[in-house]
Amino acid sequence: MLALRLLNVVAPAYFLCISLVTFVLQLFLFLPSMREDTAATQLFSPALLHGALFLFLSANALGNYILVIQNSPDDLGASQGTTSRRAQCPPPSTHFCRVCARVTLRHDHHCFFTGNCIGSRNMRNFVLFCLYTSLACLYSMVAGVAYISAVLSISFAHPLAFLTLLPTSISQFFSAERALLCTWPGCKVVWCFPSPAGAVLGSEMFVILMLYLWFAVGLACAGFCCHQLLLILRGQTRHQVRKGMAVRARPWRKNLQEVFGKRWLLGLLVPMFNVGSESSKQQDK
Repeated sequence: MLALRLLNVVAPAYFLCISLVTFVLQLFLFLPSMREDTAATQLFSPALLHGALFLFLSANALGNYILVIQNSPDDLGASQGTTSRRAQCPPPSTHFCRVCARVTLRHDHHCFFTGNCIGSRNMRNFVLFCLYTSLACLYSMVAGVAYISAVLSISFAHPLAFLTLLPTSISQFFSAERALLCTWPGCKVVWCFPSPAGAVLGSEMFVILMLYLWFAVGLACAGFCCHQLLLILRGQTRHQVRKGMAVRARPWRKNLQEVFGKRWLLGLLVPMFNVGSESSKQQDK
């Protein structure tokens, strides 16, 4: 239990660090490289379009991330003790989370990256958080690939070029510069041989490592999003699937409306809290 509580603190800090590093790279590295294109018009410059799109994806990802944390699932036993909550038979689709120490309605799972349970109140924001996080990571990876391609003059036309980028860059990084110290007594002069052509610098190596991190996080969040949408269409939660609980058969449109509500289109563009239809406020019978 101590390890789970520690992970509940470390995982959000890890996510926020990645978000901060991504924002710094976009602002101080990728955008300035796009401003060098003088052929583009001032209104539709690549830097302006790239910055606007990245801010849109990042604002939605971080906005829904905050809403997932703020809108915790309903605690069905808030007025009772922990012992009585465990002793009682909880309603269907509820679960007692040991990390949060509460019984949540329509419990899906505990997300360590948000440090909160995912249930009836924040399921919609969690799905949108996964969606926009995957889009922001994959978009940052594309911008990073364009930057590395221009700086190191590397072509990614071949499908295996991205897979071989990391081992090739590591070998070039450690052979970038060699120094020799003078062996004469009392001499402290150091001769540095120039870097060979195509050598990878420290900043470029860091961007290459971030490319693979963005790729991994983007694919993971996209997988979470698709899996969660499939469960929503079926009217299920992960907790129900793990426990083998039967769910009532309902049209998939009603299941979507229960989670995303009637203002689902507005929620795709602006981070907002929407508990869905009236049926999402009731317990499963």
